[in-house]
Amino acid sequence: MNRHSNGIESTGDDVPALDLSRPVNDQIAAALKDAIFSMRLTPGQMISETEIGQVFGASRTPVREAFAMLREENLIITRPSRGTFVTKLSVHQITSAQFLRESIEVAVVENLCEGGLSKAAQAELFDNLEKQRRAVEEGDKATFQVLDDQFHLALAKATGLGRIQRALVREKTVLDRLRVFSLDKIDNMASLYKEHDQILRAVQARHAEDATRQLREHLRLVLGTLSDTVSANSAFFDLEET
Repeated sequence: MNRHSNGIESTGDDVPALDLSRPVNDQIAAALKDAIFSMRLTPGQMISETEIGQVFGASRTPVREAFAMLREENLIITRPSRGTFVTKLSVHQITSAQFLRESIEVAVVENLCEGGLSKAAQAELFDNLEKQRRAVEEGDKATFQVLDDQFHLALAKATGLGRIQRALVREKTVLDRLRVFSLDKIDNMASLYKEHDQILRAVQARHAEDATRQLREHLRLVLGTLSDTVSANSAFFDLEET
């Protein structure tokens, strides 16, 4: 792994300075996750504990602990006598996660249409939409992706059911790397923003049928382009899975 082409540069803004008042392993794991989700560390790419330690100026122990955390989340895999690699994307895991995510989010929308949105939840969601609009205008893909996550989590949060949020985060994690392929164009961001706005307004009006239909169509866009994405990026996918 070359330090200057591995997605985690040894100089510049890509590597956040470590805050020694906080656990170093957590910070390294977070930085590596960000690089994996943004595809700066690509599926199948080799990474080394030694080189990551050099990049962050950290000792071997916190780096080893950070790697263990990423293995637990199935973001990296260590192959005996070969090394550690960023896990390739799995079509099976993606379709399973998409099924579970859709089930959760449809239930969330139905709950909110039945019980209504609080004023605080409405304010949070519409503020998020305004920030999405600005991100689209500025072509800011990274910010839009964060706001996209926050929008869906804010809907789950509005139910008042904490376990729902945690379950949604777990399933969305499987899909996060795939999403980078769909945000390459500003018009795709604009379409997603428009769909978020329509979903929220249907929920606000408590039109459950419209809200769930729009949500299903919105979430299924990923699967609709999955085959083409695999064909165009076959090196990033595990094509031998059963």
